Amino acid sequence: MKNTHLQHPEDSILSGDLSVLDWFSSEADLSVKFDGAPAIVWGTDPLTDTFFVGTKSVFNKRKIMIAHSHEEIDQFYSGNVAEILHACFTNLPHYSGIVQGDFIGFGGDDTFTPNTVTYIFDEIIDQNIIIAPHTLYATDGELKDAYTINDMVGMEEFEDTKCCKFVQPSAWNVDEDFSEVIGFARQMAQLVTFVDPLEAESLKIALNKCIREGRDVDPENFDNSRLISYWFLIKSIKEDMLFLCRNNGPKSYIGNRRCGGEGYVRSNEFGMYKLIKREIFSHANFQMGVGK
Repeated sequence: MKNTHLQHPEDSILSGDLSVLDWFSSEADLSVKFDGAPAIVWGTDPLTDTFFVGTKSVFNKRKIMIAHSHEEIDQFYSGNVAEILHACFTNLPHYSGIVQGDFIGFGGDDTFTPNTVTYIFDEIIDQNIIIAPHTLYATDGELKDAYTINDMVGMEEFEDTKCCKFVQPSAWNVDEDFSEVIGFARQMAQLVTFVDPLEAESLKIALNKCIREGRDVDPENFDNSRLISYWFLIKSIKEDMLFLCRNNGPKSYIGNRRCGGEGYVRSNEFGMYKLIKREIFSHANFQMGVGK
């Protein structure tokens, strides 16, 4: 599976792909999406058979930034990212595969704000670093050719060490029957004129611009108002599902407002999408210059 950016369910329908309706109504795996920074990749480099750390730049096709030593960290990285990678190189347990996770923070406290969301644990974290692993990769050659063998779901459990705290909370849905609203959405789709993939990408940009600027999305401001109204319908189904999601991870806040964290990733045979309250989380991220 190629490592791709996760979509919002409502964005997926713009070009007429309605498989998300099956996704909503089918059983799925659910996992917590963390708002850590930076993304850390570590494990065993298949070319050198040695331990490495880096950011997602380890997967670059040209300027490949794989650090097998503290010296190489300083060669490829600088500033806060280099400081974090030095700590990761020292404290992460060696692993035979390739892992990606979100850096949550350095230990010694119970409260961490790696990016937009603040996480509060029930106790002081004694370990030196805190990581939320979420993706495993494999490759038949170099790291630049790596592909995803899981993404958020079905992740193996990493055991804490004296130096590293791994955060992998369980997630689940409160049971709810979506069949009636999904049936309604199928009927309404017959009244919608969908667009080609190129125009769909333009619409995503316009919709995200509204969210980034904190403006309401008004269907009447779009040429294809019926399509945007349908986008709202799918978005409302997503938000109903998100409301029913639960996890046993650390408490999460955006500013002083309690939230469910960054959100969730839900996956089944019909796809993998992120469940996020865009007006709260995505707007906050955009304000910080991080589009999610």
